[in-house]
Parts: sequence; structure tokens; C-alpha cells
Amino acid sequence: MPKAKPLSASRLRTRFPPERIPYADSTKIPLSSKARPPQPRALQALEMGLTVDDPGFNVFVAGEANLGRTYLAMDFLRPRAAKMPEPGDLLYVHNFLDPDRPRLLRMPAGGGKALKKELAKALAALRKEIPEALEKDAFINKRETLVRSFQDRREALLREMEKIAASEGFDLDVDDQGGMTLYPLVEGKVVSEQDYDRLDPELRKTLKKRGDAIMSEMGRSLRRIGKEESDFRQDQRTLERAVVKDALERHLRPLRRKHARNKDLAAHLKAIWDDVLDSMDQFLPQDAAAPSASGPLAGLEAAAAEDFFTRYDVNRFVDNCATKGAPIVFEDHPTPANLLGSIEREAEMGALYTDFTLVKAGALHRANGGFLVLRIEDLSQNPDAWEGLLRALRSGKSRIEDHGGTEDHARAKTIQPEPVPLEVRVILVGTDEAYEALLAMDDRFPKLFKLKAHMQDTVPRDPSSVRHYLHSLARIIDETRLPPFDRTALAAMIDHASHMAEDQQKLSLQLPTAREVMIEAAALARRARRRRVEGGDIAAALANRKFRANLYEEEFLADYDRELIKVSTSGAAVGRANGLSVTMYGDHEFGLPHQIACTVGVGHGGIIDLEREAELGGPIHTKAMMILKSYLLGLFAQDKPLVLTGSLCFEQSYAGIEGDSASGAELAALLSALGGVPIDLSLAFTGAVSQSGEIMAVGGVTPKIEGFFKVCSQRGLTGSQGVVIPRDNVTHLMLCDEVAQAVEQGRFHIHPVTSIEQAMELLTGLPAGRRTRGGAFPEGSLYRRVDERLAELARLAKAFGKD
Repeated sequence: MPKAKPLSASRLRTRFPPERIPYADSTKIPLSSKARPPQPRALQALEMGLTVDDPGFNVFVAGEANLGRTYLAMDFLRPRAAKMPEPGDLLYVHNFLDPDRPRLLRMPAGGGKALKKELAKALAALRKEIPEALEKDAFINKRETLVRSFQDRREALLREMEKIAASEGFDLDVDDQGGMTLYPLVEGKVVSEQDYDRLDPELRKTLKKRGDAIMSEMGRSLRRIGKEESDFRQDQRTLERAVVKDALERHLRPLRRKHARNKDLAAHLKAIWDDVLDSMDQFLPQDAAAPSASGPLAGLEAAAAEDFFTRYDVNRFVDNCATKGAPIVFEDHPTPANLLGSIEREAEMGALYTDFTLVKAGALHRANGGFLVLRIEDLSQNPDAWEGLLRALRSGKSRIEDHGGTEDHARAKTIQPEPVPLEVRVILVGTDEAYEALLAMDDRFPKLFKLKAHMQDTVPRDPSSVRHYLHSLARIIDETRLPPFDRTALAAMIDHASHMAEDQQKLSLQLPTAREVMIEAAALARRARRRRVEGGDIAAALANRKFRANLYEEEFLADYDRELIKVSTSGAAVGRANGLSVTMYGDHEFGLPHQIACTVGVGHGGIIDLEREAELGGPIHTKAMMILKSYLLGLFAQDKPLVLTGSLCFEQSYAGIEGDSASGAELAALLSALGGVPIDLSLAFTGAVSQSGEIMAVGGVTPKIEGFFKVCSQRGLTGSQGVVIPRDNVTHLMLCDEVAQAVEQGRFHIHPVTSIEQAMELLTGLPAGRRTRGGAFPEGSLYRRVDERLAELARLAKAFGKD
């Protein structure tokens, strides 16, 4: 087996040569709306969402945070929405047939504002001109003529009735309220009620009989008077209607002609026309109305009069007069009211009151005819809003409901506005986990969100992607108004993108994180009074960010330095190996070395995973331990039983352990304990092992190496220290300059391996050995010692079993 050679410093990280950037600085990079991060799946899904005219093809933008998911969606939609037609205005108006169900009117964009202004002007003119017309001399003369004519006819009928009464010996008395009383005449004199009671009973009887007969005859005359009065009232009403209708012809008829093609609006204007005629009393002059109250009641009457005229108002529910193209609405607080609209209330005399003017639009209505962008994590905090959104999308209509009522309190009287037809495309932004959860838990979701815009975390580091990345950096600089970035700064940002991707051959698309670094670097350049940002500013900004977050890392390193945490970086020991792990504190990731210990003895207990026994090991770590047993069985249990008792653990580990990246180091400690061969503790080992002994790639290899390097450098580099890593992880190395410099000077080494045999040769200095045709391992090899020890353990276990 070929011996693993340490890596040269040039392979520990990649550096983009600044001279390869074809621009002197960022100001020379052309800004283009088409220069977006390479997200082919997401962009195709968004494009399809705009192309397919089907209500179920809404889009879910799926990806991890810091990928600029919302920015990408908004940036994609803006130029396309600008070329789309503006949606019309939506208006709520009074329903004269059923006031509890306001009607919805649709008008071209800006039409609602004009209509509200025109109606208000017409109503103001009616309220001014109708009372004035009713007080003009011409109208008053006509009304007085009607009054005199009616009074003359009434007086004539009364005189006729008096004559009839007089001919029968009675006097007719008519009071101011039109009441009539008959008084008998005896000897030409009116008999009072007291005198009437003293008359002879027979005479009283005769007078009463005659009076009843007269009253019966006068009933016909009274009915004639009532009819005359009714005709007078009707004629007076007709006269007033003519005045009101004349005013309507001047002020409302032009509106009816203008909007005759809008059938719904034309019907509403006719309803206003009819209602004004039916409600003329509201337009009468003050002295013509009923006597008004004084004091506080006068104010209430005035308010009630104004409330009456509210019915002619227009609620500009959605006003698109200032909208250019299709609207794009991003709602970051999607409560039921903010998203689905609401019915507000006002307090009136201690009671809650509402009408069509208090119906408020939500983001769903403002986005109608365009696009609504929502974050799923915001929606998850408002289940009622999510349910309402799904119902609206499924039915194609949005019903504005009263969100204030609860079962615990008596519901106040409310209204039911006409539903709003929807033509909106919804863009949801969330993680892959949220998408999978919705797909599994809500069968409505896949029917309404058929398009998944899947965003990728990284792209290959090729010329095309670098060009796209530079354009993205230029847009960030322009939008954030940062000073220009020179070639060295742009190259440093490209290298930082590979560092975030943890891969020399890829670029991270976490542009929001890159933007933060650029802002800090620009601040440092301004502080130094430089007009351009340089590569040193990027390095300083990254160092500052690390310093602000690495307090716990420094404290851990201090514990290693004081040997409170026992990890040897020199010497050798049997059954001991240095493993590496990655720790996260907040957003700071760093590596730490751990001592892995193994003991082996006689018995049938097998290999005991102390982490699992203590319930500190996760399922992946437990599986890795089982793979170690499988490796031993496959290699050493072909001609004998595998009988032993051993234990493996992480020394001074008090937290949970998960993952298989330490399985290589654990197998190394086990083989060292079995063979009695010491492991060089100046080397640390990270890598997962397969059942065949292959060393496989692991995550976080860069911080792991840097963590062990820091512990070694604090104690003094000896020139023999280093880290053993899987060869597959070489492309993932993005090590800091300090490590690269130490490797270049031969003071630290990175050893890539492909198998556990290569690793053991580095760690022990012995050849691992392979079975010969005779079935034995070569003399002096590590596996010969392990095989012999296992055979000895099997014999001892058998002997003790017989005893």
C-alpha cells in the first residue's frame, strides 16, 4: 500500500488571483437586472408561475436562510410586474336593498379616487342647492298657492257642514287640530254641557238621535276633507320632488351617463338617485324639518344627520391610482387582519358600530392582480391567517370577516361585504423542512402550491459562476452605497465564498452573509480615509467578526493550555488517539481535539460504547461503533471466534456525541490497544470508516484542523505535529494563512489517507500488513500483532470457560 504523503501548502486553500478579475474595481462591473445568482431551479419555477394561468400554480421558494430567498423573488418579479397591466380599483358601497351586505364595485385604476371625488361634489351640491331651491320665492309661491287652494276647499266643506248642522238645530265647533263638536240649540241658544245634563231626558234622547244622524251625514264630508288633505300632501310632495329631481338632473345625471357602461356602478348610481328622492326630508331646510332638540341632544341629531349621508360615500377598498404595473406586496406581519382584511368598528353612544366605510383591505387584496410574497415562518405564527389564505386561494374569492368576535363574548352586530374575486399569485418563502412538513401534513398545500423554487447553497467555482458572483457583489455595492472595491477586495470575497462553502471548487450563495462582511470592510476603509476597499479590509473585517464571536473558543483553548482538558500533542500511548470534533456556539463554528481511549481484556462482552451506555451517544455514532465491530469480524474472525471485552470513550466529554467522523480515530485506538502498539499523539485523526476499512469524507474538516493547530501552536510546534484526514476532504480545505504558513515551513503537516491501513501506518510507524496466501499477516506488521492478540484472547476465554 502506498504511503500517504503530506499535502503541500498550495493545496490547503485556494486563492483567486486578483489579476484575473477583468475590472479595475467594482464601479467598472456593468449592472444588469439579468445578473442574478445562478439559481436555475428557482428561476425556472418563478418563470413558470408567471406563465401558467392557473390558480393552483403558486410558488414555494425553498432554501436555507441567508440565501437571499426573498430578495431573489422580489428582484425577479419587479421588472416583469412593471410590464404587466395595472389592476383596477376595488370599492365598497352601501347596499340600499340590504345595508348589512355592502356591494363591491370594480373600476379602472384611479377610477375610485375620481368617483369618490365626483360623488362627494355632487352630494355637496345637492345638500346646498335643494334647501336653497325650496326657499326661493318661486317655490314658496307655488307651495302657498297649493296651501291656499287646499284651505279654500277645506273652508268650503266646513261651511257646508255648519249649514247642515244649523238646519238641524245644532252648532258645529271646529278646533285648531281639526276636531269637531256638535252643540244643540235650544231656543236659539247653545246648550252647554251642564245645561244639557239638566234637560228633560226625552229631549236629551231626541237631541242625541238627531246629533248622531247629523254626524253620520257629516262623515262623508270629513272623508272628503281627508282626501283633499291627502291630495294636498301629494301635490306638495310632487312639487318638492320636482325640485330635487331637477337638482339630480344637474349633478347626478352626468355621472350616470359617464359610467353607463359599468353596469354595477350604473345600478348603484340609480339606487342613489332613487334613495335621494325617497329621502327628501333629509335635504329639507332646517326650519322645514321637525323641531330640533337643544343641548347635548342637538349634537346627537347633527351627528345622526351626517351619518345618514355616509350611505352615499365610497370606500376606496383597494386604490391602485399610484400603482405602475402589477403590484408586488410583501407582508412581514401576516395577522388575519393584515393579510385577509378586517371590519373595523367605531364607538357610538357606548355601542360598537360598523358600516361599509370601515371595511379595510389586507395584503391579499392589495396584491390582487399581482403578486403576494410571504414568509412561511411568519405565517406559522398566525394559524388563522394561514387557514384564511388557503380558503381564499381554493375558492378564488376572499371573504372579509370580523376577526374580533370570540365565543367568550357576545358578538356585536356586523356586516358581510361581498366577496372579492382573486387573481393573485402567492410566493411563499421558507426552508426545505417547512416545505416537506406542509407537503405531508396538509393535502391542500400541494394543490395550491404546485411549483417548488428550490434554491441551492453553492455553485461550482468556474469562470461563469465567478462572473455571476462578481455581478452580484457589484449590485450589493451599488444598492448599499458602499465605496468601490478594488481587485484584491473582489478576489478576497470570492475566496471567502469558497470558505463559506467549505470547498475549494465551489462558491457559497449566501449573499446576505457576504453583504455583512462587505459593509464592515467598507466601514474600515472609510475609517482609514481610503476611497476604495482593499483585500486587507476584507481580511480585517473577517478577523473582527471572528474575534467578536470566539470568546468560548478562546476559553476552551485556555483550558487546553492549562491542561485542564487532557489532550497530548506529543509522545505516544497505547490505546489512545486524538480525535477531532466541531462545536457551534451561536453562529461561530470551531474545532476542538478530544482524547479517545480504549481498553481491551478477556471476556465475551464485546466492544462496549461507553457513550451509548451513558446515553450520550446519538444513533449515527452508535452505528459507527457497530461498523468497527464489522470491520474486526471481516478481517480477524475468519479462522477463529472474535472473543474480547473492550470499551471505547471520549475522555472528558460531558455532552452528547453524534456523528461518525470520529470512527476512524476510535478504530485506531482499538487496534492500538489490541496490538499493544503506541499511537503517535502528535497527530490527530478525523474521518469516518466503512466496514471495508475505507476512510470516508467528513464535515467541518477545516475548523477541525485549525482547532488542533491552535492547541499545538500554543504549546509550541515541534515539526512532527499534524492531522490525518480523508483524501476525499482535500478539496474542502480552506485553511487560514497561519496554518498554510506552518505547513510551508514544515512545522505542521496534513496527511490525506484513503484507508485505515494508511492511517495506522502514519499513527504507529508500523506497516499495517495484509494476509498472505497462507492466511497469516506478515511478521512485524500491526495486524499480525492484533491477530495474535485476538487469538490469545480467544484461547484465554476458552480456558477460563472450562475452569
